[in-house]
Amino acid sequence: MTAERIPHTFQVDLRGLVDLLSHHLYSSPKVFLRELLQNGVDAVTARAAAEPGATATVRLLTGDSTLRVEDSGIGLTEPEVHALLATIGRSSKRDSLEAARAEYLGQFGIGLLACFVVAEELRVVSRSARDPEAPPVEWLARDDGSYTVRTLPRDAREEPGTTVHLTARPGAREWLEPARVTELARHFGFLLPYDVTVDGESVTERPPVWERTHPGPGARAVALAAHCQETFGFAPLDSIELDVPLAGLRGVAYVLPTAVSPAQRGAHRVHLKGMLLTERADELLPDWAFFVRCVLDTDSLRPTASRENLYADETLAAVREALGDAIRGWLAELAAGDRERLGQFLAVHHLGVKSLARHDREMLKLMLPWLPFETTEGQLSLEEFARRHPVVHFTRGVEEYRQVAAIAAAQGIGVVNGGYTYDSELIELLPLARPGTTVAELDTDTVTAHLDPVEPDEELALAPFLATARATLEPLGCDAVLRAYHPVTVPALHLDDRGTRHERARAEEEDAASDLWSGILGSLRGTAPRARLVLNHLNPLIRRMAGVADQKLAATAVEALYGQALLMAQRPLRPADSALLNRTFLGLLDWAVHPPSAADGQPGRQADQQTEEGR
Repeated sequence: MTAERIPHTFQVDLRGLVDLLSHHLYSSPKVFLRELLQNGVDAVTARAAAEPGATATVRLLTGDSTLRVEDSGIGLTEPEVHALLATIGRSSKRDSLEAARAEYLGQFGIGLLACFVVAEELRVVSRSARDPEAPPVEWLARDDGSYTVRTLPRDAREEPGTTVHLTARPGAREWLEPARVTELARHFGFLLPYDVTVDGESVTERPPVWERTHPGPGARAVALAAHCQETFGFAPLDSIELDVPLAGLRGVAYVLPTAVSPAQRGAHRVHLKGMLLTERADELLPDWAFFVRCVLDTDSLRPTASRENLYADETLAAVREALGDAIRGWLAELAAGDRERLGQFLAVHHLGVKSLARHDREMLKLMLPWLPFETTEGQLSLEEFARRHPVVHFTRGVEEYRQVAAIAAAQGIGVVNGGYTYDSELIELLPLARPGTTVAELDTDTVTAHLDPVEPDEELALAPFLATARATLEPLGCDAVLRAYHPVTVPALHLDDRGTRHERARAEEEDAASDLWSGILGSLRGTAPRARLVLNHLNPLIRRMAGVADQKLAATAVEALYGQALLMAQRPLRPADSALLNRTFLGLLDWAVHPPSAADGQPGRQADQQTEEGR
């Protein structure tokens, strides 16, 4: 026999729910005022739909730890109070008003409960505009979940609308102070479409600055700049007006006057039907548009349950794309007709444009003549550099570029530094924007091939010195070659590339690894070229070193050249490199203090003897 199913009703712990709201759903107690404003504005909107031309006001009146919020809205009857105010999750925007729901700010029916975050008691007095014969009704609720409902004499409220009375809970008095209420009302309701006052002082200002009429473009620019300064605290480099009719969205994007990190999220301000929704709309713009801060008002984007951010849906994705198109169009206008402003913008925010150009072929073609790159001929655009060089050589790292920049320039090799963010990607895309252009990554073989070879007889005469150099550099994973190149003042050039460094790192890991892991790393051994120390035969120091008969001194000199070449390339030094520099410095210093004598022909013999005695 099957047991009978007995229906039950969920019990709600109001205090637990208030704690949930205050600590998890809402970011701050200040949202209580937004919820009060929201309910008042929705009530006024409902009455305007039912009675066009009706008075539309929301008034906030402060007192001693109390707050009174009055609206001239649609009001409630006693049955509606029982059905709506005393039932969590219900909203007056549903049922008979469902057809007009798009006009309302509130969507979740829990807004009034947010008041318990700062108040221990709520008193609501309301009179319905839809039922003129219904008497005013009072709903009195406490944070323990208890409430009472009673009807009032008709003169308790003569006009339709609703008044909410709040009494501060212990520890929350500051939230009902007049100055704080005024601040929050202006913060949240600055763009509301109805007149909102706090103790008789208006806190709304309509229309928004971007919808006002100005005497001319100059005056409009000044007004927008002043709005940006007031809202965000900076004077914008420029202003981009935003208008997406399909999303009911209008506003302005302000261009930051200083560079920011691409990882820094945008602090955009979004108003929903005039009510401030969020100051942290991270997903509003494409990632590449990190150089602007937006203020806008919309009537179509959906809020999250806390009404403190935007709901990620297809509408938001479409708005993001439309706003990206607007910013892209602004850049195109600058490129077409205002080169001076474009130059000012790119001087600060070229990184953002480079990020955009990676994914947008039209923007790549448009911005290519203006985007700056570091080259061996100074700061140039890729367009200008490609006109000067049939082959655009580039390095993928800043270190590689620093190794070869001076030497490559002296040999007539044009090199672009692709080591900065997005640069190597854009260089490789250059043939798409400029058909016929050849792009090649610079490697050690290319650089070495552009250096002049030494005459065979001269190189043969230096064979003993080269043999010493190669034997000295072998433990360092480096070869020694002899070339003649400019500038003459550079005695040696250290060349390696990513493949070389990868192979060296693999070999170091293999040496330090266990037998099993060492075998695995050994199987990955590649054929990447070794690093090279290119000795400059034109340099007088190299020629003098080649004549040193003392093999030990020659080896120390080669190590010194190797260390100096690493420093010249601004390469990060490995522990072994640092130890080498220290050892060669002390060795050469010892040789200078104790030069070889005619008797022994060995440098620093006396110092060696003293060292042995000290041991």
